[in-house]
Amino acid sequence: MSEDAPTAPASPPSLGFDRLRSVFVGIETGVLAATLALLIAIPLLERLLREFTNTGITGASDFVQHLALITAMLGAAAAAREDRLLAISTLSQVVSTRWRNWIRLVAYSVAVAITFYLGIASQELISTERDAESLIAYGVEIWMIQLIIPFGFLTVGLQLIFRVADQWRFRWATAGLAAFLMLLPKLTSIPPQSFWWPGVALIITATLLGAPIFSALGGAALLFFWTEELPISIVSVSQYSLVVEPMVATIPLFTLAGYLLAESKASDRLVAVFQSLFGQFPIGPPLVTVLVCAFFTSFTGGSGVTILALGPLLMPLLLAARCPERNALGLLSGAGSLGILFPPALPVILYFIVANANGDGSLRLEHLFLGGLIPGLMMLAVLAYWGARQIPITKMAETRPFSRREAMRAVWVAKWELMLPVVALVALFSGVLSTPVAAAAVTAFYALMVETLIHRDLHLIRDIPRVFAKCGLLVGGVLLILSMAFGFTNVLIDAQVPDQAMEWVTTHVKSKWLFLLALNLLLILVGCLMDIYSAIVVVVPLLIPLGVAFGIDPVHLAILFLVNLELGYLTPPVGMNLFLAAYRFDKPILEVARAAIPVLILFLISALLVTYVPFITTFLPSLLE
Repeated sequence: MSEDAPTAPASPPSLGFDRLRSVFVGIETGVLAATLALLIAIPLLERLLREFTNTGITGASDFVQHLALITAMLGAAAAAREDRLLAISTLSQVVSTRWRNWIRLVAYSVAVAITFYLGIASQELISTERDAESLIAYGVEIWMIQLIIPFGFLTVGLQLIFRVADQWRFRWATAGLAAFLMLLPKLTSIPPQSFWWPGVALIITATLLGAPIFSALGGAALLFFWTEELPISIVSVSQYSLVVEPMVATIPLFTLAGYLLAESKASDRLVAVFQSLFGQFPIGPPLVTVLVCAFFTSFTGGSGVTILALGPLLMPLLLAARCPERNALGLLSGAGSLGILFPPALPVILYFIVANANGDGSLRLEHLFLGGLIPGLMMLAVLAYWGARQIPITKMAETRPFSRREAMRAVWVAKWELMLPVVALVALFSGVLSTPVAAAAVTAFYALMVETLIHRDLHLIRDIPRVFAKCGLLVGGVLLILSMAFGFTNVLIDAQVPDQAMEWVTTHVKSKWLFLLALNLLLILVGCLMDIYSAIVVVVPLLIPLGVAFGIDPVHLAILFLVNLELGYLTPPVGMNLFLAAYRFDKPILEVARAAIPVLILFLISALLVTYVPFITTFLPSLLE
């Protein structure tokens, strides 16, 4: 994984510019780390004060929600600086440097124009809040924190210009073309409606050339509202309302817990535990691989951190067991997404947020996690069995005997990390803590204490700001996509797409099973084009009423949705695990994709079983009713 150090321009050399940029990056990193620290501290202090003094922090929940907003915008700026904003197209990575610069110039010019317009759109939101004089507490008004939105978009746009190429002529050309695109509507007397189809074509072209996903979603939303002569500030209102939704703050907090594990030596300790417990079995190495990956991914949410952190440890383990390198590569690529159904997995939490916002609010988070438990274990077992089949029989016979002393020692050394899921589950579902955000804060704080004070793998001053900033970079990129996807969802709603889709489906599809088959195909297609987080925000509001119309259990619908979307981690062109495995193991992306095909087929079979056997997802939740 790349560090958060600045990338200096290759030409022309400018010591003053580099120094200024380094200072800015240092400030940005410090503020981002401090914001995440406050996200942990405020919910914990609020709970302690109410417990022991019957008082609390005035406006604590509002402050936490707006700290999530700051994390989103600063993290997005950091992701743009490191060229880590997720894009669909990989065209610029497979062409020569000469063509790459021109391709990125076109794609990034459109993205920059959209990004700056998003910043402009946020001004009306800020003006409205300023006129309303909405006070959080201690003299802090909402509009003061909302200023981070235009600042964040300005920074993202400037970073996109800087990252388009190493040569300044391409950077200046990108800025000039972006300015022309922004001024074009004002330079002509053409009515806004006439820009619809040319604008759509331009956004699609830029996306296919490599523009970030957020710009495609945000650009489509801006274009729709502008051509309909509606305020483009609606996009900013949608973005703001999603990011400050109370449950969203759990995303950076649980992700931070996973990052603390990944950046410490916890992976070594956990691999040692599972190796000592299961390494003596023929299925040992693959089983160790899938168990450790599922453990990590349940906290990082399938972000790819699992592959980056565990790849160097698990690949030698599989190769030592004489697993062919190609099969080991496929196993690790697939195992990196295991765990997204286990608590406290972020995709499940996000689905819960979106589904309740668009349904009757009756869905329960514990039901979703219980519903995903059997499918998650099933996929884990299937992948471990497939991995074991790749190891020669002669090697399977060479297993060493089980050592109780070695296993107990490994468990004892890793006991604090092994307790992390227990802490998260107790915090989430025991009722001791008042909100899921407080539960997430406790989980992150626990991980922080374990890795800094108990194991001392991370230094509070030297390492923690860097780890916090890297976590914020990932979270910012995700939340930026989610917020733009929410704005795009409002476009679909305003265009009455859900109503039209429901009318068409209920008219032409009479069978529940035929609908499920069509849904499988649709979700596989969605997984090929969108990451799981933006797919949840965009597709779930369309899916909920259709599920009700066909009488599909809400928990079954949720889990089959997530399992089908899990295929997207291994499906080009946006299969995140494919890119990260290619980066981690220094392999061509096509080689990784071919290696992952057997795993993709296994996941597809599992998805079909989950879809057509509802009992797999509904049995455990039914025990709570």
